[in-house]
Amino acid sequence: MSSPSTIEEANAELTLRLRQQELAAEFANFSLATDGLDPILHEACRTAARGMECSLAKVLEYLPDENNFVMRAGVGWHPGTVGHARLGSDLESPAGYAFQTGQPVLSNHLAAETRFRTPRLLVEHNVHRAFNVLVAVGADRYGVLEVDSPDERDFTISDTAFLETLAATLAQAIGRTRRMEQLAEAQRELNRLNAALQGDVRDRTRERDQLWALGEDLLVVAGYDDTLLKVNPYWTRLLGWAEEEIMSGGYARLIHPDDLERVTAELARMRTSGSTARYENRVLAKDGAHRWIAWTLTPEPGGERMLGVGRDVTEAKAREEELAKAHESLRQSQKMEAVGQLTGGLAHDFNNLLTGITGSLDLMRRRIVQGRIGELGRYVDLAMSSAERAAALTHRLLAFSRRQTLDAKPTEVGRLVSGMRDLIRRTIGPSVDLDIVAAPDAWTALVDPNQLENALLNLCINARDAMPDGGRLTVETSNRRIDTHGGVMRDIEAGSYLVLSVTDTGTGMPAEVVERVFEPFFTTKPLGMGTGLGLSMIYGFAKQSGGQVRIHSQLGLGTTVTLYLPRHDGDAAAPTTVSEEPAALPRAEEGETVLVVDDEPAVRLLVGEVLADLGYTAVEAADGAGGQRILETDMRIDLLVTDVGLPGGMNGRQVADAARVLRPGLKVLFITGYAETAAVSGSALDPGMAVMTKPFGMDELANRIRGLIQG
Repeated sequence: MSSPSTIEEANAELTLRLRQQELAAEFANFSLATDGLDPILHEACRTAARGMECSLAKVLEYLPDENNFVMRAGVGWHPGTVGHARLGSDLESPAGYAFQTGQPVLSNHLAAETRFRTPRLLVEHNVHRAFNVLVAVGADRYGVLEVDSPDERDFTISDTAFLETLAATLAQAIGRTRRMEQLAEAQRELNRLNAALQGDVRDRTRERDQLWALGEDLLVVAGYDDTLLKVNPYWTRLLGWAEEEIMSGGYARLIHPDDLERVTAELARMRTSGSTARYENRVLAKDGAHRWIAWTLTPEPGGERMLGVGRDVTEAKAREEELAKAHESLRQSQKMEAVGQLTGGLAHDFNNLLTGITGSLDLMRRRIVQGRIGELGRYVDLAMSSAERAAALTHRLLAFSRRQTLDAKPTEVGRLVSGMRDLIRRTIGPSVDLDIVAAPDAWTALVDPNQLENALLNLCINARDAMPDGGRLTVETSNRRIDTHGGVMRDIEAGSYLVLSVTDTGTGMPAEVVERVFEPFFTTKPLGMGTGLGLSMIYGFAKQSGGQVRIHSQLGLGTTVTLYLPRHDGDAAAPTTVSEEPAALPRAEEGETVLVVDDEPAVRLLVGEVLADLGYTAVEAADGAGGQRILETDMRIDLLVTDVGLPGGMNGRQVADAARVLRPGLKVLFITGYAETAAVSGSALDPGMAVMTKPFGMDELANRIRGLIQG
């Protein structure tokens, strides 16, 4: 780079520098006032050529994908070369070096240049000097501004400052133009999106309007103040009201009076909570009928309106009612069929038992007339046996209904089963082999042993009947711990259970029969051969004991019935010893009087006879009113014995309550054919009251009477 050597050259240099500054300022103003990048690039080339008094200038843009330059604009170059010439971008070319290093590259003698490879295009245009400056838009390198000269004049320091200033101004213009193009593209995209959105809104609005007009649901906009603000045409099609008739009044007038209070409460709850409300109510149609509508309503946030859609469910409601009536009719039919089975079985069993009782009594009367008194004992035993079997049958009925009185005790079930071995063997007969498998460490169960014996014997009889040609019967006891999952599977509380299972190798049952075996009155036996209460009684007994019963059966392979009995932590109860000779019955003290109230003459007679034998004075009444009249007198009464179920509108509990008003502290004994829990309608017994269930022994009655009177 040369320096001026004479005053004339210095003046010329100063003049050129001023000219370059003017040109740089003019280009800056031009770039600010011009839109579009191409005019700015061309003006930059023209300004560079004028300012450096050269005939050639160009702007080279770097193409990253091609790792090369392309000429975007030029002055002095043939128009065909612009946009087509490719120049190397590596360090071997002046432009590549300036681009890669960011340093200006000045070469005043290209022919003698050893640093770079002179591009073929410069050689073809007889270029002697070249000046390349980087054009960088921020951190982004755009390309190179190059000035070429075929003249002999050397580039000066002033040329360097001018070209660098021009390149910086060009970089700012390129950046500004890019930003404007980006803004323009963003605006075009925004306009496109707005146009698409407007189209979507128009389409959605058109679809909404179609749904509003053609939908098969009731659409509504309403206020909380009983105002209808907007309804769709389906209101008219479904209910018959014209739109002006609907809108002229509030919605409360259309709601069925029986539903209005509930609907009002739902709307108030929705308004307070801000949550969606779903309910059904009847809506008045113009013809006077009401249609069931299932509503879904949602409140406007912070507003006084609600939006809703209602679906007509009248036909579905009608089908539900028809189905419910059909189910009720089916249940009634099944109930009557079950009652028929029950009465048939009970009539058969009770007729057999009554024959044993009445026949024995008839023979006793004949033998007394004949003077053959020595034979009476046999008939008395036969009558008592039949009566005890009748009492057992009523207990089975109570067990089925889970209303029997259980006397749960700690019981060694294995010992109980072993003690029944001979009874079971005699019951099942010689054609059936019996195996009893008892766990050596079996737990104690909390259960009523007498009822368990009845249940086990009943299961053995069922097993015998399922093996008409003989087979094997296995009775097994074991311990079982039931976890939560097992409890859910067996419908039982998780815990420890003593398990008693009865397995036969008989005919088995199909699945549809297994599903019904515990149903009340269900039996597979012919009419008159059973009441259908056996397994129902066992089921009721197990559930009332806090356990469960399950059955598994396969047709042709046999059946297993399993009882789960709750474990008792502790020792078993000691067996009760029974004296061979009955103990002497306690007798009354002088003057003690008992009032007996029962509508059954035979019961009054028997109780009166027992009381008389024991020295009591017995006073009788046939109903509650008669008993109350006696209580209102000043007669001495030490104990009231009353049936619970009495005719005449006053039951035994009411008689007892009235008696204690007249005679505070009077002792009361209820006698009833129902279970104890049913005898007093679930009420707790007051002190000095007790219950006995019929039938009972006369000695038991005497002991209970004496115990109550003595306190």
